[in-house]
Amino acid sequence: MLKTISDKALSGQRLTREDAIELFHSDDLFTIGRLAAHVAEKKNGKKAFFVVNRHINPTNICVNRCKFCAFSRSKGEDGAFELTIEEIINKLKDETENRRIGEMERQGNSNTTSPIHPITDSPNHRFREVHIVGGLHPDWSFERYCAMLLEIKKTFPSIAIKAFTAVEIDYFSRISGLAVREVLERLKKSGLQAMPGGGAEIFAERVRTKLCPEKISGERWLEIHRTAHLCGIPTNATMLYGHLESYEDRVDHLMRLRGLQDLTGGFQAFIPLAYHPRNTDIGGFYTSGIDDLKTIAISRLFLGNIPHIKAYWIMLGEKIAQVSLLFGADDLDGTIVEEKITHSAGAMTSEGLTRKELVTLIKKAGKVPVERDAFYNAVRLRARKRNCHCE
Repeated sequence: MLKTISDKALSGQRLTREDAIELFHSDDLFTIGRLAAHVAEKKNGKKAFFVVNRHINPTNICVNRCKFCAFSRSKGEDGAFELTIEEIINKLKDETENRRIGEMERQGNSNTTSPIHPITDSPNHRFREVHIVGGLHPDWSFERYCAMLLEIKKTFPSIAIKAFTAVEIDYFSRISGLAVREVLERLKKSGLQAMPGGGAEIFAERVRTKLCPEKISGERWLEIHRTAHLCGIPTNATMLYGHLESYEDRVDHLMRLRGLQDLTGGFQAFIPLAYHPRNTDIGGFYTSGIDDLKTIAISRLFLGNIPHIKAYWIMLGEKIAQVSLLFGADDLDGTIVEEKITHSAGAMTSEGLTRKELVTLIKKAGKVPVERDAFYNAVRLRARKRNCHCE
């Protein structure tokens, strides 16, 4: 059976549901990895992407109580926080962070070839992208979120704003009384340029009702992303794995994403998210490195119509994320700076990496580091140094 699937993959044929389930049940990790690496290289060559970005969570106060989430709090609960717009702007202005990124750039200049859009010396333009997601605050108005984007774009016109999951968009629609399309168009006018893929979790209703009963359905998630694509807003897609789902549930999830991508072409990247069990109502175990690599590889083989597969180093750990570049992934995400959501559930990684650290991880995997913007345009291409162990 694996021989038939290999032949399909190598000839560029689309894998079936049965093919993907067979791959998940297979113990031949290295054959699956080699096939995924072949497909990834056909799409993106030896390139591995990363972005100089900054995560911001405006609040962890949330009306929902997803059973897998360790991040959310009720208003007034210990650990609850809510940032003002001024505090968000100050996080992007932080001189310490900008000095660190500037130092990384100076150190990296000697290893850089083919600069496409050199980074400006202005500290306010160090970040290429700001990634904003947070809780569903019971008191904040939709206008507040629009004002947040407007102020970010006014203060940092060159930083791309990737913000708000489909769950947040649905909430904005409910609190504003506007249709989803109107919400998205208002946000786009305010500065929204892309959407992250969070909130997808797992689409299978049987599992979703146990995992996050208060969250929007999988069908609603897909509907909102379809609408975003029609509004000209590119998005990412995710899948949370390693909790209560079966392999069949994972493949069903991938099939629905592939089907929407056939219709709209609006997904930029797919990110498998490894479940973290600490401080959650579900408990359980961390995913294994084998499952992480297999899921990355099968995602690359099955989602032939999605350009990029991201190995999210925050959840995978730096080393598994690096190895994932040999198993079909072509993107490590970015510098991140301050990650709170996964760390609330027991992430054992740091909260951020420097540009130099990302470049080193990529080079030592034998790939060519490509610094990108939020839309996968290359802004800096770095040559690989052969037999270099000095970084």
